[in-house]
Parts: sequence; structure tokens; C-alpha cells
Amino acid sequence: MVTLETPICEFGKKAHDFELPGVDGRTWSLQQCMGKNGLLIMFICNHCPYVKAVLDRILRDTRELKQFGIESVAIMSNDTVEYPADSFDNMKLLSGQLNFGFPYLLDETQQIAKDYGAVCTPDFFGYNANFELQYRGRLDASRKETAPADTRRELFEAMKLVAETGRGPQQQIPSMGCSIKWKQD
Repeated sequence: MVTLETPICEFGKKAHDFELPGVDGRTWSLQQCMGKNGLLIMFICNHCPYVKAVLDRILRDTRELKQFGIESVAIMSNDTVEYPADSFDNMKLLSGQLNFGFPYLLDETQQIAKDYGAVCTPDFFGYNANFELQYRGRLDASRKETAPADTRRELFEAMKLVAETGRGPQQQIPSMGCSIKWKQD
């Protein structure tokens, strides 16, 4: 397992369009995912210990961000042959068990992860209503273990700021996680 950190935020960089299958049986586009005040795109997977450590917090924060007009979408881009825990069927199971309040999409070709420059799970991309990148930081101080309950909610605070002002915080701490599991050519 390779652990990576995300690059710094490229403020204003436009979101890439996509059309990906969701565990709900629908095909989702970028436009369909966008909220009134912004969109949080998360690259996650089922098996990563970094994602597992914060999944309850992701569910909490995405649910609460809806109140501010921020919608969310999760994209799974790992090689499902080498990592069967991340298969589409297992994505459906996890999403159903935890009642995901956002679309969970499969990027089978891995092209969307490449287009976004996603490097790890979890990798967060926070956009304003104009599809401009405003946040590329971490959820909170959690690593492979969940941080204490009173830990500052960095992603939530940043996306709330995006909803209110259209701009993210200038200071952002990179997310850290397992590398995206790229298919071998």
C-alpha cells in the first residue's frame, strides 16, 4: 500500500464533465450532481483504511452540507480485478448498508480520476456553483485511525464557506490516503 498526499488546490480550475454509472442504476453527469451552491467530488473506495476511518464523518458532513446547497458525489476508480472489495456489486452493498446520501459512481476506465488528477482515497475536490475548484484539502486530522470527536471539521467548514462566498479557504492541508489502484497496461 502506497500512501500519498494530494497536491495543493488549483483555485478556479474547472471541473471535468463525466457520465458514470451509479449504484442506483442511473448514469450521472457532472451537471446532475451539482448543487445550488457547489459540489463536493470525492474519490473513495470500499477497502482503503483511510476511507474506512472517516466514512461515518463523510456521511455526516455530506448530509449537513446539503443544507447549504452543496451536493456531493463519490467516485470509485480503483482496479476492481486486483481489488475485488471495490467491485460494483460491493459498491452497491456498502452504499445500501450505510445509506449513502449521494451518488456512488464507478469510473471503470479510470479516465475521470486521471482527468481530475486524483491520486489517493480519499481525495476531495470542492467546487463552487461555477464549477471552479475551491478546496483540495483533507476531511479532518484523521489518518488510518479516526481523529478524536472534537477534531476540527476542515472540509465541512471549507465547503460551507464556498456555499456562502463562492471561495474556499486559502490555507488547506492536503488529504492523505492509499494510492489509486491503477490498472496495469
